[in-house]
Amino acid sequence: MNERRPHETVTPIQRLVRPFQEFADLEASGGLLLIGCTVAALIWANSPFAGSYFHFWHMDLTFGRIGGLLAEPLHFWINDGLMALFFLLVGLEIKREILVGELASFQRAVLPIAAALGGMIVPAAFYLLFNHGGPGAPGWGIPMATDIAFALGVLALLRSRVPTSLKVFLAALAIADDIGAVLVIAFFYTERISWISLGAGGVFFVALLAANRAGVRHLLIYAILGLGLWVAFLQSGIHATVAGVLLAITIPARQPIASRAVLTSNDSPMLRLEHTLIPWNRYLIMPVFALANAGVALGSGAARSVAAPVSLGVIFGLVIGKPIGVVLFSWLATRTRLAAMLDGIGWRQIVGVGMLGGIGFTMSLFIANLAFGDGPALETAKVGILVASVVSGLAGAIVLVKRR
Repeated sequence: MNERRPHETVTPIQRLVRPFQEFADLEASGGLLLIGCTVAALIWANSPFAGSYFHFWHMDLTFGRIGGLLAEPLHFWINDGLMALFFLLVGLEIKREILVGELASFQRAVLPIAAALGGMIVPAAFYLLFNHGGPGAPGWGIPMATDIAFALGVLALLRSRVPTSLKVFLAALAIADDIGAVLVIAFFYTERISWISLGAGGVFFVALLAANRAGVRHLLIYAILGLGLWVAFLQSGIHATVAGVLLAITIPARQPIASRAVLTSNDSPMLRLEHTLIPWNRYLIMPVFALANAGVALGSGAARSVAAPVSLGVIFGLVIGKPIGVVLFSWLATRTRLAAMLDGIGWRQIVGVGMLGGIGFTMSLFIANLAFGDGPALETAKVGILVASVVSGLAGAIVLVKRR
């Protein structure tokens, strides 16, 4: 029986893993909602009301004075505003994994990090085979991404057919992949830098670190300073969502009681914020992002889009490059004895996880927006992302369900 008795003591470890358990429990329903919003966006964008779809997301929405600093289209507030909260959650998950999770020690971290590294390098190389030197070259980062919600959602739907260790491995791989995606966004998809605004962002970041160091535990203080950090990054040229990850770094992970140990409990600001953000992310932020970004016209031009270099690069990168990279780099890590295979996981499961890693979707759409902005190349990339994500999800599920 898994139910806890009324007076049963909850250990620190149980408190620690509870957010991950809740996170995984929400993946199946959150993934289904994400699929539903994707389908809705495609239907809307290909219906007689297609014009209203594109007009709606580009309506101006103003915060602050009219025509002032924060007067932007609705699409902007989703991609640069709501997604900053998504990256805040990503940053919190990364921090937790580094402190006490699968990335907490060298031996435990090597396998998923190696798999994630291969899952970024090889897909990017496949993409450049089709687009090197061409107008689609800036999109090389698109097939590097893994959609953790969709990928873990597929595993959640498979339930007992896959071992728990495989879910942990995929989560750690996707989180390591997110670290790479954040670095790629920060260094390669950045516009001209405003050093004054970046300096202001640095001041806010130092203030956040100082609050952490001073023992401030009230999340409202971090929210106010984090908003200032986001605005500064918004004006700096570095994508504003990076501010979400930087804010996560500063959120205290310790209990209010002075302690040298990295303990987590219900009083830990990091876990409280993560616990709060998980359902908002699963049931609002990611579905709304999918609804606003997945709509692409699939008329007579869709077939031509699939055969375009950008789309082919994305499809081959995610469907073929991702599993090859994950398996090859995992094999190298175990062959050189830098890492060991996890209990209950064989090479068939690694192949299946590599295929599920080809579900780029949310992160791939996000990077595609950064790489191409509005235009034909973005629409072509979206077609490739949708095709690749569907093929990768089905192929990964088939491999993992198949018996030896």
